[in-house]
Amino acid sequence: MDLFQKAITVKLRHKDKYLVAEDDQESVSLDRDGSSKNAIWAVQFFETERYLRFKSCHGKYLTASDARKVVQSIPKKLDSSTQWEPIRDGLSARFRTPNGNFLRPTGGLPPWRNSVTHRTGTTQEKVSWDVEVVEATPKRPPSPNICRESTLITSFPMGRTPPTLEPKAAKFTTVKHRFMAFTRGEKKLDRV
Repeated sequence: MDLFQKAITVKLRHKDKYLVAEDDQESVSLDRDGSSKNAIWAVQFFETERYLRFKSCHGKYLTASDARKVVQSIPKKLDSSTQWEPIRDGLSARFRTPNGNFLRPTGGLPPWRNSVTHRTGTTQEKVSWDVEVVEATPKRPPSPNICRESTLITSFPMGRTPPTLEPKAAKFTTVKHRFMAFTRGEKKLDRV
């Protein structure tokens, strides 16, 4: 899914609450404070890229338990209980288990208030999550070895030789920058 292609870590938000890994290293809940490390989930992809896993700050996986509750755990064998299929829903996403259940925030009275379950969704709104990418893989600049020497020569204007990029020939100089500041239609030049 394109929302996660370059994501390393994300935050998942439903309305105004974030999915957080509790410090007991087992529970998962919803919290308005999305600034804590507990709200950040590492994204792990499979070879097929259909499913992904979320890993908490405690090193445990977001797991769909047998009791419909979502917990953080380290299963002996990483099976389908830790797999989530992201399904794009406009600007949001829904997360489905291989069994067809959706990651779902639960409201209501305690003990269910701010808990998270997995079950079939009655409406898309109840199972939609906003994905906030916290850390992404950086774009790499093209390798200087991509172009062959012959390609450089043939693409350079006739009669001229292309410049070489040798480290000895490179010189660094300090450059003073100027910038323009515009205020209420008046042009003003400031120096730095």
